[in-house]
Amino acid sequence: MMMLFSTMLRHWALAPRSRQLLSQCRQFSTTRVAWARTVNPNSSATSAKWTPNSIRTGLIARKRGMTAIWDDHGARVPVTVLQLENCQVTKNIVHVRPDRTEYHAVQLGASDRPKRTTTHQMRGHFRKAHVKPKYIVKEFPITPDAHVPVGTTLSAIHFVPGQFVDVIADSIGKGFQGTMKRWNFKGLRASHGVSVSHRSAGATGQHQDPGRVWPGKKMAGRLGGERTTVQNLPVVRVDTALDLIFVKGAVPGIDDAHVLVRDAKKKMLCLANANQAKGLYESVLPKGVDDLPFPAGTKEMVQSLPHVIEAPSKRSSPFIPRE
Repeated sequence: MMMLFSTMLRHWALAPRSRQLLSQCRQFSTTRVAWARTVNPNSSATSAKWTPNSIRTGLIARKRGMTAIWDDHGARVPVTVLQLENCQVTKNIVHVRPDRTEYHAVQLGASDRPKRTTTHQMRGHFRKAHVKPKYIVKEFPITPDAHVPVGTTLSAIHFVPGQFVDVIADSIGKGFQGTMKRWNFKGLRASHGVSVSHRSAGATGQHQDPGRVWPGKKMAGRLGGERTTVQNLPVVRVDTALDLIFVKGAVPGIDDAHVLVRDAKKKMLCLANANQAKGLYESVLPKGVDDLPFPAGTKEMVQSLPHVIEAPSKRSSPFIPRE
């Protein structure tokens, strides 16, 4: 009886440890298989097709400034010019979370920099990826089927004219500004009776109870210099020779600043999933876009494409009178 009790006690003490070891082995096996799938991509990965459930990597570009182009009808379209500077894949990331779900991402580097100005740690990182040192390194979350081989050079053809993109950058810093510029306050009256308080914020305090200013009150303070995302900007033109992307509208940041460009979450990914679920297969992608380069648009694809690709105008001619 004593031997039976000691055997049960030993099994009871070892059971949690065995379950923990089994869990670690399962996580290691899952990570090993996923890592082998990303580091050694097979031939089927190059022939993969984009699906509404796929999330591709983005790009790192430089904002060159704004200009204007004219569409098929002769209407003027204001655009922002984004240029790629040797944007390359530096790492494929697969991380297993504590809940056993996997996080997949592609790490990109852009804008070559001198080796002498690069830290020794980053030199080893770039040497391992067989790419030149970069000024900026960012990662983009993706789905497991959208990994790109390390060392691949991405092209502007990654985004198809006619699709929508989100652009992320740091907005221009405006310094310390008042409430009228920072929060669009109306200000006080500009007539008699208001003495040197025309742009004042007005009262900000409370009565004796609570006797303080509530946190988050809109007041004067520093404006700009924040990470900003502009959503749903249409791509109107792509120049494959100079790696230029022309997007309609304004983009945050100063000229020559680095910006992150990705597929639009609302008008591309969410809308594609919704139309796919409804059976509207012709509306999965925007009008005029047949397919997206998957898993990414590379320099090899550019050789078989024209130098300039422009999206057709989605509007009627503004110069023809409407009946």
